[in-house]
Amino acid sequence: MKSLGQNYRGESRKNGTEAKGHELKKMKRFFQPIQRDGSLKKPTLSSSCSRNGDQETGECTPDDEKKKRKKEPSRFLTWNANSFLLRVKNNWPEFTKLVETLDPDVIAIQEVRIPAAGAKGAPKNPKELKDDTNSSREEKQTMIRAISNPPLKNYDVWWSLSESKYAGTALFIKKCCPPKKVSFSLDRTASKHEPDGRVILAEFESFRLLNTYAPNNGWKDEETSFQRRRKWDKRMLEFVLQTSDKPLIWCGDLNVSHEDIDVSHPEFFSTAKLGGYVPPNKEDCGQPGFTLAERKRFGAILREGKLLDAYRFLHKDKDMERGFSWSGNPVGKYRGKRMRIDYFIVSEKLKEKIVA
Repeated sequence: MKSLGQNYRGESRKNGTEAKGHELKKMKRFFQPIQRDGSLKKPTLSSSCSRNGDQETGECTPDDEKKKRKKEPSRFLTWNANSFLLRVKNNWPEFTKLVETLDPDVIAIQEVRIPAAGAKGAPKNPKELKDDTNSSREEKQTMIRAISNPPLKNYDVWWSLSESKYAGTALFIKKCCPPKKVSFSLDRTASKHEPDGRVILAEFESFRLLNTYAPNNGWKDEETSFQRRRKWDKRMLEFVLQTSDKPLIWCGDLNVSHEDIDVSHPEFFSTAKLGGYVPPNKEDCGQPGFTLAERKRFGAILREGKLLDAYRFLHKDKDMERGFSWSGNPVGKYRGKRMRIDYFIVSEKLKEKIVA
């Protein structure tokens, strides 16, 4: 199995600079397949459907069905799109070319930024795109038209959306390798969606895939900032401990840079302030995503969950060209400052399967 790993979030979270195809290509990772007998097989670049399958629809011929029941997704691509709808409108040729070239079995998207279905004042359906106004219907049609054509038509899609144009996640899985179950919360329930659509969990025969958009730590000790992130990290630790019966592949925007090597300027980020505010606990000081408190909690999740950072497992040294996934605003104090906050985290028992 080959799997594609890292995301691309665009040049800047702050200014929304659009992703470029050649930069996307730099952020790929691969995993070897999980073989039931534990053996390793040489990965191939073939489609997850065999070549006599129907490549146009993504469906397998009857001869392939028997084979496909034993084969699972092997290539994974994660992308923090910073508005998936904008990427459909502005970057679709580059993205579709990337998908065609890399041929991932699974595509995990964060920051979809499409509202959930439901009229004003009515209960929302986070599994469906909003379409109760002229503008939302037009946006939905744009999205459906894009994913109904190659190469995305080869995939089934699951949405977990916020009530507004904020956050949200999506998961595309090739029709040849359907999951046994898809859930939308860390409690592993299909009916309950995490607030803001932050979680999609797909369960396969021999592993689980978790796609998350982790909440930003923020700058202050308040309900929508430090406290929210503490609760999230506590629940993530509980989740990885409760699901240790199967290997885990956890991807997405995790909104934390674990070590000094994961930021371009450690001293700058560790002493950063907003408006001169200094948190009462010095471990909460610094750039959101690089506070000591966050980094310690993330380390505990990896350690106690027996997980490892797939990229850092292969790349021990700082790479100023390709080792980061977020870039600061090109104007102002964040110019040239970069962080790696997007990951593939995998169970330690899968480490020998990681190819690149």
